[in-house]
Amino acid sequence: MPAWDYDIVIVGAGPAGLTAGIYAGRARLKTLLLEKLIHGGQVMTTDLVENYPGFPEGISGFELSDRMRKQAERFGLEFRTGEVLELEPGPEHHLVRLQGEELRAGALIIASGAGYRKLGAPGEKEFTGKGVSYCATCDGALYRGETIAVVGGGDTALTDTLFLCRFAEKIHLIHRRDAFRGEKFLQEQVLAQEKQGKVEIHWDSVVHEIQGRHAVEALALKNVKTGEESRLPVAGVFIFVGITPNTSWLQGCVSLDEWGFVFTDGEMATSVPGIYAAGDVRSKLLRQIATAVGDGAIAAFAAESYLEHLQR
Repeated sequence: MPAWDYDIVIVGAGPAGLTAGIYAGRARLKTLLLEKLIHGGQVMTTDLVENYPGFPEGISGFELSDRMRKQAERFGLEFRTGEVLELEPGPEHHLVRLQGEELRAGALIIASGAGYRKLGAPGEKEFTGKGVSYCATCDGALYRGETIAVVGGGDTALTDTLFLCRFAEKIHLIHRRDAFRGEKFLQEQVLAQEKQGKVEIHWDSVVHEIQGRHAVEALALKNVKTGEESRLPVAGVFIFVGITPNTSWLQGCVSLDEWGFVFTDGEMATSVPGIYAAGDVRSKLLRQIATAVGDGAIAAFAAESYLEHLQR
């Protein structure tokens, strides 16, 4: 009999974790998926996914996640809500500690994803939930007819600026560089909104302070090239300046890069035998749903091969 409770424990129920669960279930491995928040991960807050193959008209993040979960359930994946507090790797099994419980896993797949990075400006913490937001689909409708700001220049910032155009009267898009980092298709759409007067872009600018009394009222901006400072009245600000990996529970267990993302090889294997990583938590070039799904499939297949070798 195996010296563990589950063949595979998957931590995180985003696209990577759900895909790993589908593949592990099809391999008839006893698999548990743990998620501390909502199943689906960050994609659940995405209004429309347009770059995932097979959906030419796009699909909502909620529907895509729901379909993935149902497919995983069909193959026998066990779901549980719970936060992993600590991991203790071992040669025969890995010990996964939750609140008041320990689970032994033959193999572990880390798919814990990443969270939104904070701006670090004065006022950000005080006004979170009072005009400061990190989720356009969650809070966008609150700003119907208002003037708001978006901070960032990557895919998320551009995508959510376009989404917020449905509600806001005007959007100030603040970017610290003189060119966007997001994909060209999104840049073209945002620049088209600028021509229509819906979006105003503040290049080479950073938010120096978020101001207000009981809620956000204005942003203090600073041009990083000229040093010029200005005050921008807004009713709210959406911050999209990158992500931070959810790897605090992995400190000292597996190798992480300088930003805290998990190092893996091409088979999603970490520095510890029997522990794999998939999705946004990995140190890699591109973090998209399509790449997360590929990671999850490879991780599950590699974990299956590892378990077969372990039990010989």
